Amino acid sequence: MTETAPDAAPRATSATVAGAAVHAATFTAHSPATGERLAEYPAHGPEEVARAVTRARITQAGWAALPASRRRELLLRWKKAIAEDLDRVAGTVAQETGKPVGDAELEVVLTLEHLAWAARNAARVLGRRRVRTGLFTVHQRASLVHRPLGVIGVIGPWNYPLYTPMGSIGYALAAGNAVVFKPSELTPGTGVLLAELFDSAAPEHAGLLTTVTGAAATGDALARSGVDKVAFTGSPGTARKVMAVCAETLTPFLAECGGKDAVIVTADADLEAAADAIVWGALSNAGQTCAGVERVYAVREVHETLCERVVEKAKALRTGADEGAAYGPMTLPGQVAVVERHVSGAVAAGGRALLGGPDSVRAPYVAPVVLTGVPEDAPAMTEETFGPVVTVNAVGSVDEAVERANASRYALGAAVFSGGKRTGAAIAARLRAGAVSVNSVLGFAAVPALPFGGSQDSGFGRIHGEEGLRAFTSVQSVTVQRFAPAIALTSFAVPEATRERAVRLARALHRRR
Repeated sequence: MTETAPDAAPRATSATVAGAAVHAATFTAHSPATGERLAEYPAHGPEEVARAVTRARITQAGWAALPASRRRELLLRWKKAIAEDLDRVAGTVAQETGKPVGDAELEVVLTLEHLAWAARNAARVLGRRRVRTGLFTVHQRASLVHRPLGVIGVIGPWNYPLYTPMGSIGYALAAGNAVVFKPSELTPGTGVLLAELFDSAAPEHAGLLTTVTGAAATGDALARSGVDKVAFTGSPGTARKVMAVCAETLTPFLAECGGKDAVIVTADADLEAAADAIVWGALSNAGQTCAGVERVYAVREVHETLCERVVEKAKALRTGADEGAAYGPMTLPGQVAVVERHVSGAVAAGGRALLGGPDSVRAPYVAPVVLTGVPEDAPAMTEETFGPVVTVNAVGSVDEAVERANASRYALGAAVFSGGKRTGAAIAARLRAGAVSVNSVLGFAAVPALPFGGSQDSGFGRIHGEEGLRAFTSVQSVTVQRFAPAIALTSFAVPEATRERAVRLARALHRRR
């Protein structure tokens, strides 16, 4: 999401971006837990963004010219720098988002895993590859190679300000590109620190990763700056606006726009494990997880027992800013109203609050809410709540559960809990979600080799894995003639009789089964 941060009144200041002094307005980042001022950052405009892109393009030429082994070495050096400074990185994430430090540390660890995978596998995935030719092109040697696009513009979210954008940044850099990163205006310090650590790890390539800060206007400027692709994470509405800007110049666009992820629980599932996973998936990070748990469909035989266990586990959790809290505040102030509207609407529509309810919303915190019997057309079931709320509805069968799970206009993540692994995998195959975990939630997020992304209102394109590396390249196809062909069909000099013989031969071959 890229909504404007509160109290972001512009002030004039002197700042430096892309190696040049500029004059820019500023905005202030605040702690979502206490409201205290954290730091002031420049609100970069079109000129500053353009300067950053120009510098990145110059730096990228040298980066792309490096042997893949050298890029790997430098990216791993950057990974080491982040790991060595993990406390400061996690502390910055925790300050800006309000999440517990332990959660922020886990986010950094997952980020390091993905960066390591991208650095170590880029050469294998993107290297030149021989391609077999056909009967009439046996005289050609064919190959394809993935080439870097150039400069990638990355617009990041506030809920996972390190892990999520690094799914684009790390993979784009590994593929040979430069990156200009616009973090959320709620979490600018994380983006600034990330670029600083890269410059310290690879000073000879300083500026390859540049962070520009600001609100929606800065993101708009980045989309219009002439970058070679934009990777965006945020709401579907904002994605449509950024995509419209990209369409003006046919700039490629990758979008991850959230989800309304469902969990299916079968009659033979381990209910204790399912309840534990559901509570964590729904409430960790205050429910502000694009692939977190928002809807649960349990077959009627186990629905009541599952609800009891979910409530028992959720009731034991406490939100707050102190060390013992399970999760922190809502990072985006405006999201509190969305949560309150969804919960109140669900109860008014006939749903029951098994734990909490409308009174659970006490900005900036929301205590755990567990609902059941919520109509499928209620906003709590159709819109992304993005808060610590989960609905556990009963269904008559697994078929009904699959139908309801697929009825959403989102299709990002999902999970299945089943007593049989094969049964669980078979159910997963029927779901439209781009990523599915069986007998766990968000299992795919920790596997760097797996691509991540969705469809419909969840966006399109993939980050992570081999597909994530290829997403930031263009494919060049090359043929090299090894010898003169017996029948040269690509010449005006070929005799008519020769051409006819070739056609008869092709017809005979392709009429066979």
